[in-house]
Amino acid sequence: MNARDIDPRLGDAAKAFLASKHLALIGGQWVGAKSGKVFDTFDPGTGKVIAQVAECDAADVDAAVAAARKAFESGPWPKMSGSERTKLMWKLADLMEQHADELAQLESLNCGKPLAQMRMGELMFCIEVLRYTAGWATKLNGETIQISTPGNFHAFTLREPIGVVGQIIPWNSPLMMAAWKLAPALATGCTVVLKPAEQTPLTALRLGQLIQEAGFPDGVVNILPGFGPTAGAAIAAHPGVDKVAFTGSGEVGRLILQAASGNLKKVSLELGGKSPVIVFPDADLSLAVPGAARAIFGNSGQVCAAGSRLYAHAKVFDRMVEGIAGEAGKIRVGHGLEAGTQMGPLVSKEQLERVSGYLDQGRRDGVNVVTGGNRIGTEGYFMAPTVLTNTRQEMSVMREEIFGPVLCATRFDDEDLERIAREANNTIYGLAGSVWTRDLGTAHKMARRIRAGTVGVNMHGSLDPAVPFGGFKQSGWGREKGREALELYTEVKTVVMSLG
Repeated sequence: MNARDIDPRLGDAAKAFLASKHLALIGGQWVGAKSGKVFDTFDPGTGKVIAQVAECDAADVDAAVAAARKAFESGPWPKMSGSERTKLMWKLADLMEQHADELAQLESLNCGKPLAQMRMGELMFCIEVLRYTAGWATKLNGETIQISTPGNFHAFTLREPIGVVGQIIPWNSPLMMAAWKLAPALATGCTVVLKPAEQTPLTALRLGQLIQEAGFPDGVVNILPGFGPTAGAAIAAHPGVDKVAFTGSGEVGRLILQAASGNLKKVSLELGGKSPVIVFPDADLSLAVPGAARAIFGNSGQVCAAGSRLYAHAKVFDRMVEGIAGEAGKIRVGHGLEAGTQMGPLVSKEQLERVSGYLDQGRRDGVNVVTGGNRIGTEGYFMAPTVLTNTRQEMSVMREEIFGPVLCATRFDDEDLERIAREANNTIYGLAGSVWTRDLGTAHKMARRIRAGTVGVNMHGSLDPAVPFGGFKQSGWGREKGREALELYTEVKTVVMSLG
């Protein structure tokens, strides 16, 4: 890329990375795709090409899986103790901290996130999830088992790494998702073939450089940029992959399952959501209004756990809608690298068209657009934060995941918790939800009734690395973060010894 075409708001380190070649990391070497193909990467804030990246496909997946298998079965990695893996992960976290400004700038350019939010929010979480999960590397314990069979036996279990893991991450939080998935795989002693989304490959590739600098052995982490139907499908179907971890849409999740059936590889899925935000009449609206706004407008609504369905009691409905619309009107929408930006663009032209299509259909179905509902400008992929009322369950805007800054607001006029919960649960998804109330009994009762993997009370969502995250129903299989994440990357081996 010509240096004069690089955004002048970037620092020297980020500019140097953008100006370099963007290759695949396979077996410790940076190599081009075997086909010689490359693809363009775009700045979603301008729609302009910012880099060309190696376009990997099945042949490159074969090479990466072979490198990962070799690293898993021989060399220094399988001989390392848990404490040695911990030290490597801490070194990687330290390097990310040292390069925080560069990584934040690249991620802002990569997917449009506001720079300040990326620097102080998600990037710090990426670092913390590595440090937190690194501690589990020395705690992968089994247990002794009391045997009832007559005789003299000693039985115990071991928890061992599952093997070669294929990880396919999404475009909405690419660096965070890379750290989120790599951390438990590395802590448990697995090796990885990681495919970033084709829309946002840059920070995963920069992370690969830092992984090498930290001293991870060759082949432990392999990074393959490419497209889902080629590189992603090849990872999911590969007989040399022992487990695949995917975050993305339900449609692609089903394809992953079909492809994984060949060798019955283990699968974990973090899929979509249509999460309810339930506001009771006693709620503190000074918390609920900005909390509900953040739940849907954060990252331009491109969050799987976004609070996209507001259910507010009739006594507070008008104030909630007016307040959230007021918050939307105050949001400064702009390029992620622009000082003061609070909400960036959608990730791509295709995503802008998808969100716009839902809004067009909603208008045909009779929704009321309280605020927003339109594209902002003609350059880049910006959508105004939007609040819809007069929404009904049969509408696509209420049933389907829009993945944009669009809130569907519905009122309820009684306090029958069972009925409210049934309405909130009337979705194929079950990823997250939140309850806003001052009543402790209501909070506990609703938390138990909502069918979702994460329920917030007077808050919506948490990035803490100790908190398990995952979904009920069609929101996925398995849990990431916390102790539960280690279970996705390990097998339990039972050993029974006859003592004579």
